[in-house]
Amino acid sequence: MPARRTRLTPESAHGQLAAALAALRAEAEVPSGFTEAALAEAAHAAENPPRPSLDLREIPFVTLDPPGAQDLDQALHLESDPESADGSGWIARYAIADLPGFVRPGGAIDAEARERGQTLYLPDGKVPLHPEILSENHASLLPEQDRSAFVWTIRLNAAGATTAAHVERAMVRSRAKLDYPAAQAAIDRGEEQGPLALLPVIGELRIAQERLRGGASLNLPDEEIVRDESGYRIERRFPLPVEEWNAQLSLLVGIAAGEMMLEAGIGILRTMPAPTPEALAEFRERVAALGHPWPEDQAYGEFLRSFDREDPITASILIAASGLFRGADYAPFTDSPPEEPIQAAIAAPYAHVTAPLRRLVDRWGLVICEAICAGTPVPEWASSSLAELPALMRASSQLASRVGSAALDRVEAALLRDRVGDVLDATVLEVRGDRARIQISDPPVTTNCPAGPLVAGGAARVRVVAADVPSGKVEVVGAVGVVGVAEVAEAAPESAG
Repeated sequence: MPARRTRLTPESAHGQLAAALAALRAEAEVPSGFTEAALAEAAHAAENPPRPSLDLREIPFVTLDPPGAQDLDQALHLESDPESADGSGWIARYAIADLPGFVRPGGAIDAEARERGQTLYLPDGKVPLHPEILSENHASLLPEQDRSAFVWTIRLNAAGATTAAHVERAMVRSRAKLDYPAAQAAIDRGEEQGPLALLPVIGELRIAQERLRGGASLNLPDEEIVRDESGYRIERRFPLPVEEWNAQLSLLVGIAAGEMMLEAGIGILRTMPAPTPEALAEFRERVAALGHPWPEDQAYGEFLRSFDREDPITASILIAASGLFRGADYAPFTDSPPEEPIQAAIAAPYAHVTAPLRRLVDRWGLVICEAICAGTPVPEWASSSLAELPALMRASSQLASRVGSAALDRVEAALLRDRVGDVLDATVLEVRGDRARIQISDPPVTTNCPAGPLVAGGAARVRVVAADVPSGKVEVVGAVGVVGVAEVAEAAPESAG
């Protein structure tokens, strides 16, 4: 699905939206800055960066991120493996920013990061997990800069299955800062070079391995709020293939980390229980009602991959699938592994280790895996505080979901404020009982309403009656009669960690 853009926020609503977003931050007690102690500690750390003895700067790593990103957690390098039995294997290297090397356990940065849990991305600006002097500068894997990193070296056979995995601290130097649209365009033109040339090959091999495991990445369309000097707009699109291939590399490292922790008997896993029989039965009923029954002999992932992204029914199928996997959590252990160590949507043990600049728990995962590979004891600060992490991450995720959803409500209301009285086209995403979830085409607003005669996957026409920016509430009516009063639905539950 190509990106669908709406018009910019009307000038008349812009000031009202800015005030509503500022009020939301205050109501949710979103942090507005760092303490002087944390900033001073960050400045000192920036002047005294970690410098591991291992030097891997000759490896031409590149980063691949959304346009404009400065908090660059990962850099990749891919090549064929000359040591494989028949020369048909691969080596995937993934360098992860050495944020742990800049943070003193028990210090001011550590304390603030534990309070925040993760970077928040809001329409009026992000709220970083760490001071920007680190997350967007001295710890970030910016191009042509010497940086300390946790370098994962994972060997794959010809089919893309892991044969060996190792992580160690080393000095690295990224050669280029690539972004998703430009990288995809280069691949489409056949002009990809360096590590990018093998990304489609290894990415597709890892997708095939995902199929063999019985997992599936639930790639729902993204709704991204974009802000520039002219105001706000919403872009709705499916991830580009290059994003999916890059995500497979991150999953590859996360799975290697999870398996490494389980074997060593210490770590923290990202877990998710398998769907209940009741959830599977409900999903089968819902997709059958959409005219696409799920064959009994077809794997869940294969079923989802069989749909054309351009087909309006695909979004309804994926939303129905999002209800299958719930209950994602973190499971720390220092002896016996968790009773349920698998992340069911990925269909493998899995750990968060690839985003330490933006997610608290990754700092622990990285130092634990490094110690395992080095044969040294896990640092006491990490092992003694593992049990604290699930509650910290749950609180952070709840805040991110609540504030993100409420902010989206207000942006969508602002986009509709000057469309009151207009009749707009919409698609029915799902129907549950007497409620329906619809998606207006332009501007791309998603809202709940009474189902009435609406059918999932079908088309609808709605008239905007009211849009209140401070509360984020929108009222729409159907072409005949009232459709309902609704607020933007909350984000779909996490599927792949």
